[in-house]
Amino acid sequence: MRVVGLISGTSSDGIDAALVEINRRGFIRLISFDIYPYPAKLQQDLIALASGRSQSVADLCHLNFYLGERFADAVIRISKKADIPLSEIDLIGSHGQTVHHLPVPKKEGKWNIRSTLQIGEPAVIAERTGITTIADFRPRDMAAGGEGAPLTPLLHHHLFTHNKKSRAIVNIGGISNVTYLKACGKKEDVLAFDMGPGNMLIDGLVRALTKKKVDWGGKIARSGSINPLLLSELMRHPFVLRSPPKSTGREVFGKAMIEHILHDNSELSYQDQIATVTHYTATAIAYNIKKFILKKWPLDEVIIGGGGARNLVLMETLSEKLFPVTVSSFEILGFDSRAIEAMTFAFLAYHTWNNKPGNIPSVTGASSSVVLGKIIPPGSI
Repeated sequence: MRVVGLISGTSSDGIDAALVEINRRGFIRLISFDIYPYPAKLQQDLIALASGRSQSVADLCHLNFYLGERFADAVIRISKKADIPLSEIDLIGSHGQTVHHLPVPKKEGKWNIRSTLQIGEPAVIAERTGITTIADFRPRDMAAGGEGAPLTPLLHHHLFTHNKKSRAIVNIGGISNVTYLKACGKKEDVLAFDMGPGNMLIDGLVRALTKKKVDWGGKIARSGSINPLLLSELMRHPFVLRSPPKSTGREVFGKAMIEHILHDNSELSYQDQIATVTHYTATAIAYNIKKFILKKWPLDEVIIGGGGARNLVLMETLSEKLFPVTVSSFEILGFDSRAIEAMTFAFLAYHTWNNKPGNIPSVTGASSSVVLGKIIPPGSI
């Protein structure tokens, strides 16, 4: 089957689209990948919505359908880039755009309510493309008592489990997460969880303090000095210290935390603030790997993906803190580090279409394995 996987991550900067081919034995091959950036205003609106700033239900309703159009357009564009007609694509798996993720149960009468909300209306995607679209992957896991995240470990296990090496697969997107894969391990042996911020705090400070959007290559961080008091305060964050299973998002490491850093550290240069937060991001990742993986199991190598893999300061700091464990990027294994998350939702859509579970209960905390997502029949094209 040919399947397009779509996701817009917690950075809310655009749509990742991966066109893959999956055979009957589950072998997955990337045909084409691209990123379709959002206009600046759309990114600002999505960040505002996810950060809990006052927005109307009408705004949420409008953005849901507007993003549906943009996700559909991403499918059309990746199809053209690969020179494969839409009629020869079998499925679309769309994660959508998370605007709120609340995995910690809230008591309502006799119920403990976990909730999550992803937008990017899949009915619009199916109608515009004429392709069966599967979306809303997280809620079914949450209904089964899980955190609805992370969902990438199924593909990580499929692609990266090694006969002799135990690996930690780390994605540094807006949030950082890790998947631990024992050598020759089974799906039931997989451990995975969110660790803390990825690029979210770094990007937020860069936008607030400079005219840039991101710290390309970590150049700003390299020019600054680490402030030990700020670093110590940040490392006391309860989510970073919490034992897995755990998942998080912009609700925890978004606007409020960025404003707190800016307000309480105005005497620091912007270079020092960005250097400290970059070091914090790497330190939080290293802390979680050491405490929740290395203390219990062997680890031969750490493989880094996501946008953070292009921040040289992040990569160098992780290498130093995790030595003698080898740290490298997905490219070493022949994969585009940017494409893995979008490929995940193509892979999950394939599982859903074949009535196979897509979650790993040992990862999310769900009571059972469940088939994920909602299936939208193709449009009239």
